[in-house]
Amino acid sequence: MVSFLVRYILIAVACVFMLLGMQLPNLADQYAKRVDASLREVTLNFEPFQRIANQHTGGNIDALIKLHRDSAIAPFQAEGEAIDRMNKRRLRLLAQHKAMQGPLHERLWHLAMFADPNLREQTLLQYTPTAPLTQEALVAGGVVALTALLLLEFAMALGRWIADLVVSQVRQLFQRKPKPARAAE
Repeated sequence: MVSFLVRYILIAVACVFMLLGMQLPNLADQYAKRVDASLREVTLNFEPFQRIANQHTGGNIDALIKLHRDSAIAPFQAEGEAIDRMNKRRLRLLAQHKAMQGPLHERLWHLAMFADPNLREQTLLQYTPTAPLTQEALVAGGVVALTALLLLEFAMALGRWIADLVVSQVRQLFQRKPKPARAAE
C-alpha cells in the first residue's frame, strides 16, 4: 500500500516539476523581450547624440562626452554625464541582447548568473506563466522533472539506508547479553 502511494506521489511531483521546467524557455523569452524593448528605447534616445558625434567628432561618442565634460558651462558638463550614462546603459543592453541569442541552456545560465538585476526583477514580477508545447519547453520540463525525481529517489534511498543503519544498531544494542559478573575469589 505504501509503495503504491509513493509511486503516485512521485508521479504528481514529476508532473509539477515538468510544468515548472516548461516555464524556463518562456521566462528566458520574456526576459529577452524586456531587454530588446529597453535596448530599442535607449537606442532611440541615444540616436541624436550619435548624430552629433558623427557630425562633430567623426562618430566618436567618447570625444563628444569629453567635449561636454570639459565645457566651462555647468549644464553642458551635466549633459556629458547624462550622455555617458546613456551610452554605458546602451552598451550593457547590447551585451545582454547578444547573450540572449544563444541556445536555451546558455540563455538560462545568463539569466540566472549575469542578467541585469533590474530587468530580471521586472521580468519575474510581471512574469506570465504559460504551458507551451514547444520542443524546447518539453525538453526543459523533462530535464527538470527527471532531475527532481532522481534527487527525490536519492533522498528516499538515503533515508532508507539511514533508517536501516539505526535499526540494526538498536537491535545490536538490545541483543547483547550482559557479561556475567565475575565471581569474587
